[in-house]
Amino acid sequence: MATVELTKENFDETVGQQGMVLVDFWASWCGPCRMFAPVYETASDKHEDVVFGKVDTEAQQELAAAFGISSIPTLMVVRDGVVLYAQPGALPEQALEELIGKAQELDMDEVRAEVAKQQQQS
Repeated sequence: MATVELTKENFDETVGQQGMVLVDFWASWCGPCRMFAPVYETASDKHEDVVFGKVDTEAQQELAAAFGISSIPTLMVVRDGVVLYAQPGALPEQALEELIGKAQELDMDEVRAEVAKQQQQS
């Protein structure tokens, strides 16, 4: 599956859906972003059940600012509308595959219960 260009117009709809969405915050001038791009594309071909989105931080500065993106590439993993992972840095192929696998294995009912518990405590 090809990656989807995410903008402020389609971000919430795409990321808020059921299932898993990976979001790559990147820019064309960023060397590590360009090195990570083929790894990300390869993973998108392997995992047709996962949406792979890309946010160009130059074109979508408002969106990048909303998530406090200060270093790129930053990878975000969202499943069923819950952010499970958000870290800067380009991952090697094996690490990206492991991250996808771990996110797919999570019991989302447990994750939602833990999020609710944390929200009650704050």
